[in-house]
Amino acid sequence: MAWKQPLLAAAVAATLHAQTATLVIRNARIWTGDPKNPWADSLTATEDMITRVGNVPADAPVAPGARIVDAKGRLVTPGFIDSHTHLIEAGLRMKSVKLRDAKTKKDFVDRIARFAAGRPEGAWIAGGDWDHENWGGELPTRQWIDAVTPKNPVWIQRLDGHMGLANSLALRAAKVVRETPAAPGGTIVRDAKGEPTGVFKDNAMAIVEKAKPGAAAGEVREAAANATKELLRNGVTSAHHMGSNNSDLSVFEAVRADGQLGVRVFVAAPLEQWKPVDKLTFDGYGDRWIRWGTFKAFLDGSLGSHTAAFDEPYTDSPKDSGFFVSSPNTIFDQAFTVDARGMFVAVHAIGDRANRVLLSVFEKILQTSNQKAHRFRIEHAQHLHAADIPRMAKANVIASMQPYHLIDDGRWAEKAIGAERAKTSWAFRSMIDAGVTLAFGSDWFVAPPSVMEGIYAAVTRRTLDGKHPGGWVPEQKITVEEALRAYTAGGAYAAVEEAYKGVLAPGKLADLAMLSEDIFKIDPARIKDVQVDMTIVGGAVAFERR
Repeated sequence: MAWKQPLLAAAVAATLHAQTATLVIRNARIWTGDPKNPWADSLTATEDMITRVGNVPADAPVAPGARIVDAKGRLVTPGFIDSHTHLIEAGLRMKSVKLRDAKTKKDFVDRIARFAAGRPEGAWIAGGDWDHENWGGELPTRQWIDAVTPKNPVWIQRLDGHMGLANSLALRAAKVVRETPAAPGGTIVRDAKGEPTGVFKDNAMAIVEKAKPGAAAGEVREAAANATKELLRNGVTSAHHMGSNNSDLSVFEAVRADGQLGVRVFVAAPLEQWKPVDKLTFDGYGDRWIRWGTFKAFLDGSLGSHTAAFDEPYTDSPKDSGFFVSSPNTIFDQAFTVDARGMFVAVHAIGDRANRVLLSVFEKILQTSNQKAHRFRIEHAQHLHAADIPRMAKANVIASMQPYHLIDDGRWAEKAIGAERAKTSWAFRSMIDAGVTLAFGSDWFVAPPSVMEGIYAAVTRRTLDGKHPGGWVPEQKITVEEALRAYTAGGAYAAVEEAYKGVLAPGKLADLAMLSEDIFKIDPARIKDVQVDMTIVGGAVAFERR
């Protein structure tokens, strides 16, 4: 069954110009994203729908109490769509220990010590988002933090979410001993004597996760609500939530019922959990605020944890080429079944081997499926063989990618994979030229939810350490307009929402962002500092910078 999209009737669309406006934007420089009408100076909306774009007459009918916005020449764009987030976990981590920018071992330990001092005895310390590359690449151990956390179990993750560090209290809670085996698709890091150091990678992380108490329901709802409000400050009006459980959908429904849902949410559930919904008549669940229909799986790990699957060994670890965290055959079986029911599949793949194998899985489904509507997504698609890029285009596989990762990981990526493989890492230019659809996002909590930093990354490719002022792998740079399209129309297409979202045109949702500066005109190096002045969702101002 093909997924039916909510469509605006042609008869309704034809009458939109005559409707009384509840929102009017004037004196703007509007990039619409619509190839037929790319630029405009004004816009009107009635309730949540755009009714006119450009040439709004001075005497256009306006409803009592309508919001009239004088843009004063500022740039207005379609509302941004973050195509890859982990909203609940991101919201929880807003209140966790902050380790992302800890530059030294001492700084790392001191921050944990200060945070632990304010926690009740026995309360777990989680989150963190540490990056061992900040202090030269040495992995932390439980011995680093045991002395400063004598009363609190600690389970903090590397910023990519594919590696975690437990202190000795957490290991005892998880009943981890010297003989504890790692799960397939995971690693327990051990010292020279064979003792666990406290670091667990990918599937092995579940050993500790199972021992850590989950957050209370109220805390989870608060986290989700806070995360959507943070997105509004970044001009994001829609987010794709990569869920860890089918229950995530009910969390967002509860947040909406409380009137706290700031952005539209498209929820992807774990592929392995598709069976509970098998009995539903699938027709695109939800409405224009909360929808779902995509199922996500993991094929490999991450570059920073050296668990991304490559065909050749890591340059700095010649005996290691990463691994699969799931069986490709299992993913094929599950994806084929889901696809046959008219639902969609997104799979995490980072290493070149993982991406090549996953493309073969998708191609096999295309060859054997009777389903006509497919929206296969590769989440991340970071490191590719050049020959696999045209394969992606031919199979119409969406590349759901996160530009900020390239300026972060680009600081040290060549140490891990060498200069040759770097040439087709985050290969935005090659993908666009081949006809691949890009859908950009942040991967928040893994990276900041800043769209401006994402566009800056895609356009300049300047790494965070300042060592590549001309751009890391500069031949893969793209234009501001191409990056904007990936953050708008690309995200709408990836969620099968292009009928009513992603561009500014009559009959589309009135979701917009207004920027403090025109990113088409300024030095690209300054894009990361541009601020969002206003975010409009459904024709209503949801955020305004004061």
